[in-house]
Amino acid sequence: MKSFCYILLLLFVSTQSLALNDVTIDNLRCEMLVNPKGIDVTQPRFSWQMNGQQRALKQIAYQIIVASSPKKLSNNEGDVWNSGKVLSDQSVLVEFNGKTLTSRQECFWKVKVWTNKGENEWTQPALFTTGLLKASDWKAKWIGLDKAFAWDSVSQFARLSARYFRKELSTSKTIKRATVYISGLGLYELYINGQKIGDQVLAPAPTDYSKTILYNTFDVTQNLKAGKNAIAAVLGNGRFFTMRQNYKPQKWHNFGFPKMMLQLEVEYTDGSKQIISSDATWKVTADGPIRTNNEYDGEEYDATKELHGWNEAGYDDSQWLPVQLVKSPGGIVKAQMNESMKVMQRIQPVSIKPVSSEKYILDMGQNMAGWIKMQVQGNKGHKVRLRFAESLQPNGELYTANLRDARVTDIYTLKGEGKETWRPVFVYHGFRYVEVTGYPGTPSINDFEAEVVYDDIPGIGSLQTSNEIINQIHRNAYWGINSNYKGMPIDCPQRNERQPWLGDRTMGAYGESFLFDNSKLYAKWLNDIHDAQRAEGNIPDVAPNFWYYYKDNMTWPGAYLTIANMLYQQFGDKRPIITHYASMKKWLNYMRSKYLKDYIMTKDSYGDWCVPPESPELIHSKDSSRITDPKVIATAYYYYFLNMMQKFATISNNKADINGFAADAAKVKQSFNKKFYNSVKGQYSNNTVTANILALAFNMVPGGDNEKVFKNIADKILSENKGHISTGVIGTQWLMRWLTKYNRADIAFKLASNDSYPSWGYMAKNGATTIWELWNGNTADPKMNSQNHVMLLGDLLIWLYEDLAGIHSDPKEIAFKKVIMKPSLGVDLNYVNASYQSPYGTIRSQWKKENGQLNWNVSVPGNATAVVYIPAKENIEVKENGKAITSSEGVKFLRIENGNVVLEVGSGDYSFNVADFRLTGK
Repeated sequence: MKSFCYILLLLFVSTQSLALNDVTIDNLRCEMLVNPKGIDVTQPRFSWQMNGQQRALKQIAYQIIVASSPKKLSNNEGDVWNSGKVLSDQSVLVEFNGKTLTSRQECFWKVKVWTNKGENEWTQPALFTTGLLKASDWKAKWIGLDKAFAWDSVSQFARLSARYFRKELSTSKTIKRATVYISGLGLYELYINGQKIGDQVLAPAPTDYSKTILYNTFDVTQNLKAGKNAIAAVLGNGRFFTMRQNYKPQKWHNFGFPKMMLQLEVEYTDGSKQIISSDATWKVTADGPIRTNNEYDGEEYDATKELHGWNEAGYDDSQWLPVQLVKSPGGIVKAQMNESMKVMQRIQPVSIKPVSSEKYILDMGQNMAGWIKMQVQGNKGHKVRLRFAESLQPNGELYTANLRDARVTDIYTLKGEGKETWRPVFVYHGFRYVEVTGYPGTPSINDFEAEVVYDDIPGIGSLQTSNEIINQIHRNAYWGINSNYKGMPIDCPQRNERQPWLGDRTMGAYGESFLFDNSKLYAKWLNDIHDAQRAEGNIPDVAPNFWYYYKDNMTWPGAYLTIANMLYQQFGDKRPIITHYASMKKWLNYMRSKYLKDYIMTKDSYGDWCVPPESPELIHSKDSSRITDPKVIATAYYYYFLNMMQKFATISNNKADINGFAADAAKVKQSFNKKFYNSVKGQYSNNTVTANILALAFNMVPGGDNEKVFKNIADKILSENKGHISTGVIGTQWLMRWLTKYNRADIAFKLASNDSYPSWGYMAKNGATTIWELWNGNTADPKMNSQNHVMLLGDLLIWLYEDLAGIHSDPKEIAFKKVIMKPSLGVDLNYVNASYQSPYGTIRSQWKKENGQLNWNVSVPGNATAVVYIPAKENIEVKENGKAITSSEGVKFLRIENGNVVLEVGSGDYSFNVADFRLTGK
């Protein structure tokens, strides 16, 4: 087994778990970087999971010991921290409260818990190591070459070759430990003695390098040897050098030519130490095989230019150049605490077809993000060209109009030495189809493999229903989300954009959290947003601000607040709220001072972006009846955020701010209703679904009128829109859940299962394997019809897991400490099978309606509880594992509520049955 130990939220440490009284304490993670090295916090947090055969398993106490050596830990000597026995049921994000941690410190730790079933033994030890916590710890210099070469082209379509660096060192003593710290910008690959270090790709994660620079840490003890060693790195351009800023300098953020800072620290068994750092003694060349690498245009690799042995000791680098000592990009150097990107999956092509004598089209069967690994054999100097696209033209050729000016082309030049295998290293593509030109001989599908690249984030949710349309949409969402995780959440992986738009994730991050453990990615992204905030308080629409888009609105920058709220609600992490509270308040004050007039927020940039247009070729609707007044959207969101900040003020101990937020909120609500609400008709503004649903979702409707407003929403969908969606990015973020809250899950289900325009099912029916940018993405003007976006998912994923499956974290007992299980059983489905890996463990909800019966299997993890709503008039109608619920262990009857028997259950597996299942109503 493995043990689960989650110091703040980073990478895996495999240890043993222990069992006593049939209880296991699982310990899988610690707050660390790669190979558990280099955490960048001095107050890490610990988590663990409890599992056992007994029902209603609860923790009543814990003890954590952190020691400076395995021996001290074995002797229960917590010289770094001994929490003592703490009477508490907290098992998620327990804060370290020991001695101040210092740079490079090794910490060994374990945990013991006491439960209502007995005492457990200590877990097996886990390890974490701190990184370089002070600027003075860095002895390395920034090195690079601040120039282009004759074969490069510094233009709109940049061609800048990779830079190769090397340095040799000697070791004569026995090595105890060797650690390397590296930041290679834009992207790097690191080698010691010819071996690549780590399995990450496209590292480090992108940031605004003028504000924050991320470094990675590796344990390389086993990579060094006695005698001569070589340490080497190759740098790609990434987001650091993207010459499209020459095309639109007012839009693009420029950072200069690639550069690197590296520090190798070697500790010997005799107590001595050696530091080898990047400095003027390193050598560099750009005349290697990677002739150009540009995220938008592709990578060109000339195998005839390979530098054989360049990353090994003894290589003749006499023709290489001395490096330049270059300026720092300006940012604060920090350890990367979110997961690196990796090759996460490999996919075989489904077909390859000729379209001309030298041109073939490779079909991967799935839209994705990554690259092609190719095998080829031919003459020296022969070139194979790979060009990428999401779809095909009717004649079978690639459709590239929607890629704008991205050239998305890789070129490989053969060295002519038998079978050659190649993949790019400093680009990625968004694609399903690949045009192969110039391949020697006749290519087969066995010559190609797609490597799918995204952040090394574990999948934590699964869902299967009896409706194949919904299943396909769920699969499409999965692929769309992972395609757009690139060290930051981007909008699309294929065209000349690929930007981290905030508005796409305002509610999207919440839905994504049911499929992926995105907690570290989004905690990092909040730091990016903070870095992008200007002194006056405004927040951009894109962060990191690779594009200078400071348009000022509530909905896009509001992701700063909603994502912090998601991290707290879904994962129990309040630290982002505390860290960013002042910046959030500063942003709201900025918007208030500049755009609030008579308590109406007057500024909005995008409206309800991408509502379904009335004509198939349009990108945006021109029909005023479909368009929601931007002031309605901006004011409603301002009110929503004022209420959210009251909660944040409590969490962050800024309670003095609460009254001010509350007073403003009351005035905004009054002004909003005075200006926009028609009490006779029960509608807001021009009666769009978005205008009405925002008022409902944000609790802005005057008392007693909620049902009247909701009726307008239902009538609009069913009558005017004939059972179809009419909302854009904003309205769709609330639509499915609020239809369900008002007992019309049947309408939500209709929207989810439609396959006619406009709908998610329409995308799938028309061949989509991800989510489109537009509801009419197959017919709209190609300037904006990405076929791999996530922004139109709205709250669909949230609805699938919370309302259809019934896996919903109680907002008062966060992070699924208490699960609310109230599935929408009245929809036209026979079964739903769902599971979710919560911070406490696996939650399952598997319900099936058959022959007039309801069978529902529920799993609740250790140290958590669930409130279960079972449709029945009285508890005698409900059986658990064939027994009356009154005699079932772990089950507590609470009440009868609106046709439901409401139970509380502790941890364990339960099988509920209602023999005479007659669900009435919607």
